Amino acid sequence: MAGTILTTRNATVADLAALLQAQHAAKLDVVTPAHQLVADNGHLRLIGVGEPQLTPDGVTVGETVLRPTAVADAGIAEKLGIPLPYLRRLRAEQIGLYDANVNTWLADDPDRRFLVRGLHDAGGGTGVARALLSDSYRMVDNLDVLMAVLEGVRAAGGPVDIASCDLTERRMYVKVRAPGIGEYAPELLGDYRSPFTGARGADNPLVFAGFVVSNSETGHGSFALTPQLTVQVCDNGMTITRDALREVHLGGRLADGVVRWSGDTQDALLGLVVKQARDAVATFLDRDYVRAKLAEIARQAGVPIRDPQATLDHVGKALRFTAEQQATILAHFVSGGDVTSGGVLHAVTSAAQTLDDATPPTILSAPG
Repeated sequence: MAGTILTTRNATVADLAALLQAQHAAKLDVVTPAHQLVADNGHLRLIGVGEPQLTPDGVTVGETVLRPTAVADAGIAEKLGIPLPYLRRLRAEQIGLYDANVNTWLADDPDRRFLVRGLHDAGGGTGVARALLSDSYRMVDNLDVLMAVLEGVRAAGGPVDIASCDLTERRMYVKVRAPGIGEYAPELLGDYRSPFTGARGADNPLVFAGFVVSNSETGHGSFALTPQLTVQVCDNGMTITRDALREVHLGGRLADGVVRWSGDTQDALLGLVVKQARDAVATFLDRDYVRAKLAEIARQAGVPIRDPQATLDHVGKALRFTAEQQATILAHFVSGGDVTSGGVLHAVTSAAQTLDDATPPTILSAPG
């Protein structure tokens, strides 16, 4: 679909908001039974969605054509029980077989209902299918989350920095830091040095408060607001998933047809997210919270690592890092010079800063 950007990296918060507003204007959410979905030349035709057409043969039912993204293809594969590698190969090499497989399994249960999340083309051309989801999926949109969190930050008071904004086809990530809310952590950083600059943690053992906002519009996880402690000497972020606020995207079944939320419904949902965000921000941007979490981490970070390779192999597999990412973590562990479990923590968080993909390979939990 021409004109609407789906992803962005390292954007400003203003640029991210503008992009999300453009996507919001183009949004098309449709609940449809399987018999009104047709795969055609690798596209999805939504029968009955769109303006009826007058032809020499009479009035035909309107339809909308959407081109699936890779994320939408993954949803089609999951919902229809088609192996995803096979479906991807069909798209690349045998588009006719792609259509035949999708249409065969759609016809297997013609009354099954799906939520198609898409972006329409203003010129009437082919739009984008972003996801194929359950008809019970609760939509919490990125723009609403971003506005709610910014309102929560404003209501909580105190200066913050928007450190980074990233949008992938799967998720939105916004990292917020509060350099004015910090604590010294010499026990955690005394033996550490930055793999980027060589700066020693002992010379600047400051850790400050912050959090990461994440949300998915395409079925890849709940809205979450997760505290993150940032190490000033190297900008590593220690994310504490155990304390995260999460809002699961699961609700009652949606009615058939194009989904149009009333103003009251949108206001109620946004108000709830604002309240949750305000409360979470007030908790996470608190000096006592930072102090307590640092003490908790430091208690378990001093365990000596006797076999670094075996330990990092275990961590890499447990957190589902690729072999290349595991090698990067090992290099950062060696450069960091801290041969304790705390050194592993620093290696994982510093290595995460070097990844090209906006999606973090994992969200690291505090020990415990």
